Amino acid sequence: MAELFQMNAPWWHFVLRGVAIYLLVMVLIRVSGKRAVGQFTPFDLILLILIGNAVQNGINGGDNSLTGAVVMASTLIVLNYAVAWLSARYPRMRRLVEGEPVLVARDGHVYRNVLKRELVSDADFRKAMRESGCAHENDIRLAILETNGHITIETREGQTG
Repeated sequence: MAELFQMNAPWWHFVLRGVAIYLLVMVLIRVSGKRAVGQFTPFDLILLILIGNAVQNGINGGDNSLTGAVVMASTLIVLNYAVAWLSARYPRMRRLVEGEPVLVARDGHVYRNVLKRELVSDADFRKAMRESGCAHENDIRLAILETNGHITIETREGQTG
């Protein structure tokens, strides 16, 4: 029973591993694009599961103790809270973590090269147009790819969706 709580390494190893893996995954997710969680494709879900599996041993160092799991889970929760707190208070930190909105269309002209660079398919852009009530590209006054992956479209008539 005692082996359930006996860690293979000092507690601070888990904290360092947690910080390192958290930062690594944050950077990888940040680099991967602006897709919102609700917009995950099956491939995105598979990638998320595989990343979790890939970093598992790096984060726990092979330790399977309950104590190690508590230290690691606590570390990740504190890190997540700290990043959210810093992002809410410092615009520079928010830009670093979340990125910045990107202009993808203006005055009826869709910037296809920007959509391609941001990994937004034509089908996704057309869906955003339909959801905003915009029938034609010529009706677009402004379209912005938000940091959460949502495309906000403002039409010439002043509608926003």
